[in-house]
Amino acid sequence: RYGATLAKPAQSGTDRRHLREFVMRILGAVLWSFLFLGLAGGPVLAQENAREFRECTDCPQMVGIPAGSFTMGSPLTENGRFDSEGPQHVVSLKAFALGKYPVTSEEFIAFLRDTGYQPAPCNPILDMKWSTPKRGLAFPPSTAEPPKWPAVCLDWRDAQAYIAWLNEKVHRERPALSGRKGPYRLPSEAEWEYAARAGTKTARWWGNEIGTNNANCNGCGSKWDNRVLADVDAFAPNPFGLYSMLGNAWEWTEDCWHTTYMNAPRDGSAWMSGDCTKHVLRGGSWDNLPIFVRSATRSGSVHNGGEYDYSSLAGFRLARDLP
Repeated sequence: RYGATLAKPAQSGTDRRHLREFVMRILGAVLWSFLFLGLAGGPVLAQENAREFRECTDCPQMVGIPAGSFTMGSPLTENGRFDSEGPQHVVSLKAFALGKYPVTSEEFIAFLRDTGYQPAPCNPILDMKWSTPKRGLAFPPSTAEPPKWPAVCLDWRDAQAYIAWLNEKVHRERPALSGRKGPYRLPSEAEWEYAARAGTKTARWWGNEIGTNNANCNGCGSKWDNRVLADVDAFAPNPFGLYSMLGNAWEWTEDCWHTTYMNAPRDGSAWMSGDCTKHVLRGGSWDNLPIFVRSATRSGSVHNGGEYDYSSLAGFRLARDLP
């Protein structure tokens, strides 16, 4: 219909199809614009992609994730499955936004410079910690931290401190948001898995097998495997346009740890009941075997970084509610 209406000269079927595709892309961009800007003080859209936005100087690039439903957890037949990944259950979520990348070392250093915040050691035995020299810079365990590495060696409380700082900056730069909670937070576990799957039902968004050079882990076939972190954009994004969702570094979510999904929320909200001395980590890391690098894999760690195997390799990415 669009091709016949908009084009006066006679066109081939291929030309009309291309024109329809172009118009649908424009309509899609307008739809996402209304979604993001529907309320006063909504996010500022990036020009190049109507699903992406950045709304303050130090804010991360965010990606709009559409509303939908999915089956959370793994089937009994999935290779590498842990009991904590069941029972499977259907979760329905509202649209939200998630960081295009995990928070990077460069972004976390900006927080430390601005506040003087000092994270506790993530592994006191190996003296793994961030330190703030007198010149005002901050370095994690490596003294030559690449700026695009995911910020790790962080516990759940460090993530919350960063989020509180960022929300203050947003409120200062965008007064229309003043008085509102947030807007930034950690994703719920359900939001994280929904975003990691990106509409897929396989063990990983690219398929059931680990393959080669899809992620960074101990057996992922990359040049960083079981050796060192990789940049957050070192591998292809998933179908939602999110990078580094699997492998490289564990990511904190908001939820308290539960050993199964029995009685878990089905609306995508964070599960905050029960014992909250532990919180949920997702995604796996550069030194984990491939069975940990799956969309359904989950683990729990104490919020103060006391479990070295996880907290020394843990970072986070940000989530945001949408109007």
